[in-house]
Amino acid sequence: MGASAAGASALLAESGPAAEAAPGTGSRGVVPFYGSHQAGIATPAQNYLQFGSFDVLGSSRANLKHLMHIWTDAAAHMSVGKGIGPVRTGNTPPVDTGEAVGLGPSKLTVTFGFGPSLFTSNGVDRFGLAKHRPAPLVDLPAFHGDALQADISGGDIGVQVCADDPQVAFHAMHDLIKQASGLATPKWLLAGFGRTGNTKRQVLPRNLMGFQDGNANIVAEDSSALNRIVWAGEPVSPAWMRGGSYLVARRIEISLELWDTTSLDGQQQTIGREKISGVVLPHVPPTSHIVLSSPSHNHGQRILRRGYSYVDGVDLASGFPAVGLMFLCYQKDPRAQFIKIQKRLSGADGVGDALSVYIRHIGSAVFACPPGASPGTFVGQQLIG
Repeated sequence: MGASAAGASALLAESGPAAEAAPGTGSRGVVPFYGSHQAGIATPAQNYLQFGSFDVLGSSRANLKHLMHIWTDAAAHMSVGKGIGPVRTGNTPPVDTGEAVGLGPSKLTVTFGFGPSLFTSNGVDRFGLAKHRPAPLVDLPAFHGDALQADISGGDIGVQVCADDPQVAFHAMHDLIKQASGLATPKWLLAGFGRTGNTKRQVLPRNLMGFQDGNANIVAEDSSALNRIVWAGEPVSPAWMRGGSYLVARRIEISLELWDTTSLDGQQQTIGREKISGVVLPHVPPTSHIVLSSPSHNHGQRILRRGYSYVDGVDLASGFPAVGLMFLCYQKDPRAQFIKIQKRLSGADGVGDALSVYIRHIGSAVFACPPGASPGTFVGQQLIG
């Protein structure tokens, strides 16, 4: 199983040049890891993403507890720019992989979530957690037009890493994978860039279709909206999820070949906005994306979006880059929020999103992200024990 939890904590506490935050970064580069909510949900979106979905090995609840303990400690240290252990180890492998030495915290956040398969997998309650599965943590239904691939869907534990430096984000995911050896294995990984806007202070970014992303998103400063829409609570969710949130992750492939041959007018009619200014069109088609996804059309249903663009090689059929959106959204109950919105977008009521001609949902997962931890505890401790 590797080092004991106490041993891991001792390694994490080791100081020295490799473990210390880079000079001059200061508190401005630090997003506190500990708190009532996990960082990385309502945190102003950073520029880069590393997302990993992991399958836990075996059926030992003690091993699962150990995994979440060492991951929590590691995430807390890395969020302030410290390594997870020594790099100068002579004739033994470094504990910390070292690629973030000198780069500082870079607003790193690490967010953990538990998938449905952690509670029941193929009808088996591996960890004795089935009775604690929250009602909102449902298996997502099949949506019209889905082309899901099993090898990039699902997973026992989802790990979202965000930072303003891509190497800091990669380092965190790299070390978490290394620490999980013998306990969990990555099922799928994806790197992202070009965040969705979710704060009043951020300039709205553009997605890979050239349109601004985040125009009508919930903003991090709106605590009232977060309480109504994002944070889980009783009686819908169990006590161990109070202050947590439910994450839906969808890998959405974009057909650049088709999009690039569509006129500007056609692109704008599809989205419902002017491409450059972002202004809503004077006459918005009823099938445009902003109409079918807007809160007014969705009877007030809203979600907190935290998406990132990605590039995944070349589409051999078209010769164009294989690109897409890693769509991440948080809410208090996917049954009343994401599922209803996506059914409408996919045309369940007979009027589908015009954007669906250009995109395909190829990966899908849902996770229950517990509330934040406090020093001396680990994420998910109220569930796992």
